[in-house]
Amino acid sequence: MSLIDFLNDLTNPVLAFLPRALLIAIMSSVVCGVVGVHVVLRGLSFVGDALSHAVFPGVAIAFALQGSILLGGAVAGLVVAILITTFSQNRRLREDSIIGIFFAAAFALGLVIMSRIPGYTGSLESFLFGSLSGVTNTDLIVVAASGFFILAILALLHPYIVLVSIDRDHARALGIKSMLVDLVLYLAIAATVVISVQSIGNILILALLIAPAASARMLTDRVVTMMVIGPVLGSIAAFIGVWASWQWNLPTGAAIVLCSSALFVLIWIFAPRRGIAAGFLSKLVRLRKVAP
Repeated sequence: MSLIDFLNDLTNPVLAFLPRALLIAIMSSVVCGVVGVHVVLRGLSFVGDALSHAVFPGVAIAFALQGSILLGGAVAGLVVAILITTFSQNRRLREDSIIGIFFAAAFALGLVIMSRIPGYTGSLESFLFGSLSGVTNTDLIVVAASGFFILAILALLHPYIVLVSIDRDHARALGIKSMLVDLVLYLAIAATVVISVQSIGNILILALLIAPAASARMLTDRVVTMMVIGPVLGSIAAFIGVWASWQWNLPTGAAIVLCSSALFVLIWIFAPRRGIAAGFLSKLVRLRKVAP
């Protein structure tokens, strides 16, 4: 199937789920691209991974009660984010130790709850790997509203989050409550995970948080510019991934993540100033200058 055929399918009324799937994948990628910049700059990859697993118990309980999976995941993410933020203020234990404990416990609890629900296998697979075929208009509205709220909060608190990330002691000296800033950031990561679960899946969400932001980091030093480049790269990966999954019947979340990872590798090699190729050429030029 060519790209033109795919674009035609997007306007086919019989395939109404396809444009919804593409739209929710792009919206999730945009939010992940912005939130991922903070994750990359602060070295919070493990936090992103932990929170992506921490929402599992809430999703399992929501499924058991036949309630909203988004709401269940949000509540679980909120609880774990508060616990991680509170316990990590005690500097006797490293933050990654606290995160590891809560992430493992939360995921184990989710597995126990899921195992007690009859016929849970299909829903567990959708949660772990994503499923775009069942996206509804309500899902689109919820993800759009949640994504807008997340981005608005991050934009409002952007100077404080960046300052705490760069120099926590200086931020405290200025009267900024670093614990509150940490909590807001962790909640933003948890909320991003929750709204992205349907398109990407719990297992692969970390890659969509990290890869576009890491690619943007290779291209610029400016945080705001990174927050523009990251979502653009994520959206490109989402579009190509949905097209590839539709053409070759691939898992959509996996296809999106592979495209995002491929973009990162290309940028890592060919980035104008920091890429491997640029570094090699720079060394070659220097060697020629020194050569007699």
